[in-house]
Amino acid sequence: MFARINSMGLFGIDSYMVGVEVDYGQGLPRIDIVGLPDAAVKEAQNRVRSAIKNSGYDFPQSRITINLSPADIRKEGPVYDLPILIAILKAGNQLPFDIDDCAFIGELSLDGLVRHINGVLPMVIRAQKSGIKRVFVPSSNALESSVVEGIDVYAVDTVSQVISHIKGETTLEPVRFSPDMQNRNQAYLPDFKDVMGQMEAKYALEIAAAGGHNIIMVGPPGSGKSMLAKRLPSILPDMTFEESLRTTELYSIAGALPEGVSLITERPFRAPHHTVSPAGLSGGGTIPRPGEISLAHNGVLFLDELPEFSRVAMEVLRQPIEDGRITISRANASFTYPCSAMVVCAMNPCPCGYLGHPKRECTCPEGSARRYVSRISGPMLDRIDIHIEVPPVDFEKLSSKVPSESSAEIKKRVNAARKIQIERLKGSGITCNAKMDAAMTREFCRPTADALVMLERIFNKLDFSARAYDKILRVSRTVADLENAQHIEASHIARAVQYRSLDRKLWHR
Repeated sequence: MFARINSMGLFGIDSYMVGVEVDYGQGLPRIDIVGLPDAAVKEAQNRVRSAIKNSGYDFPQSRITINLSPADIRKEGPVYDLPILIAILKAGNQLPFDIDDCAFIGELSLDGLVRHINGVLPMVIRAQKSGIKRVFVPSSNALESSVVEGIDVYAVDTVSQVISHIKGETTLEPVRFSPDMQNRNQAYLPDFKDVMGQMEAKYALEIAAAGGHNIIMVGPPGSGKSMLAKRLPSILPDMTFEESLRTTELYSIAGALPEGVSLITERPFRAPHHTVSPAGLSGGGTIPRPGEISLAHNGVLFLDELPEFSRVAMEVLRQPIEDGRITISRANASFTYPCSAMVVCAMNPCPCGYLGHPKRECTCPEGSARRYVSRISGPMLDRIDIHIEVPPVDFEKLSSKVPSESSAEIKKRVNAARKIQIERLKGSGITCNAKMDAAMTREFCRPTADALVMLERIFNKLDFSARAYDKILRVSRTVADLENAQHIEASHIARAVQYRSLDRKLWHR
């Protein structure tokens, strides 16, 4: 007696079809699971045996071989519990129905409950692309699965519920995606109207948002660096459906999707503590999972107190910031996750935080400010497009009754500038100036004659690197886009150079 049931496996962010094959043979009762199963998959036999008995069905007293194909990819996790159970019942003629167009995903408890698993969304996407018509998933995973069109998703709580539906004794209704439920439980976005003063810093963040540029803010404690950073998502362009889907996939795999949210529609904001490990930032583990930089995909990764992060953690970010993806290698496989995020950093100018403060004296020893800034390597700084100083806010501005500009008003300008970039870069797969490669920079970031003379003079005087030169051109292009200017003028170059303060070595103590 033989049966084959469709299920899904996960390999990094990609999913693949898994055939769960069950064969009854002669010999003493036992279960053999083959097809490169890990420990959690091997333990499925105990969960499945108890779930079958406690759901009122007979467990066969014979030798059972379970094969998970393809056999050359390692199978991990308890996702195969439900399809193994269905395959055993079908092979034993306890479930004589045609279910070839179905796929089953879910962990089982001993009493037959179907439990939540991670990574369901990419599995359902792959099932739909593979021609599967119906997929059965745990009820807690139903909302995220419902965003996939062209496939019926059934939410199940128990084994009995699944079998009753297959037999036609009861009818489950497919879960349908509703746009009304996608914003439920999404966090309220702080607004720039709450920020008093700091006009220069706010404009720098507007430029960063418009062009997708990385930015670092330098200023004393209490100047509002974290407050400004937390408001950045409120002025970023709205996510497209594809961006939302890709980000939701990553959260699904990591098990970080908020309860009751079917689709992440607000750009993520991740702010790991400076004690985070390199693996916590980049991703990893025995079974590699996305790290903080991948969870910030299509959003913002905020690194507060940047010099306090370990040197290894900072260096781990260098290549992912450049490439927009990160590869985690293990002995038997490599996993690649997308990580195209805006990196926003904040730091004090010195260990005590008061170097250059107009009213408080810096108490750091001679040379400590330079050593503090030097904790950030030159290559890391090169990958940050905009360096902005955030001075302390005086009482007059804090107590002003004049309302600050709201995020909604700033976002209108950001959207207009981003629209220009999308049109300019049409067909390249790139949507913002910060992601342009060297060839695109040469083509689209051509300064006027006066601007080129200024840039040459500044470049030779300040000894910028080749990467910093490209960054200046891209930021200049974004400044011009915000002003709806066709050409990069000298004023745009001057603004971009002004935002390279750490390259200009302002801290000499």
